[in-house]
Amino acid sequence: MPNGTPDPRDFRALKRPTARAAKAAKRLRRETTPPERVLWSRLKRRQLDGLRFRRQHPLGPYVADFYCHDARLIVEVDGRSHQGERIDRDRDRDDWMADLGILTLRYSARQVTTETAAVLEHIRRVALARIDQRPD
Repeated sequence: MPNGTPDPRDFRALKRPTARAAKAAKRLRRETTPPERVLWSRLKRRQLDGLRFRRQHPLGPYVADFYCHDARLIVEVDGRSHQGERIDRDRDRDDWMADLGILTLRYSARQVTTETAAVLEHIRRVALARIDQRPD
């Protein structure tokens, strides 16, 4: 498309979850980490300025910790497992999402638990700015 955003039809097709990602999402919903529970308790039911987030949402071959479709925004909580070669996989995943026009925000588990209000305010500001910038 001329403005750099993907064609909406391509977006729907590409973000369709693979069977593997859908299965992983179900498992991850059952195995939520404490920092993810902290964040979800404040994101669910449109508590953050009316923004709707989905938890452990499959997108293509990946699973997003939290996804806001209206803002095309993913929020990831990175624990200790997001080190070493995992950093390269995360970068590839973020690039794949960016190609679809989806921004990924990453926060450490420590940030989420010790700076919850600041993390939520940053998520809110970024999400609302992205919604304001989206063409109708």
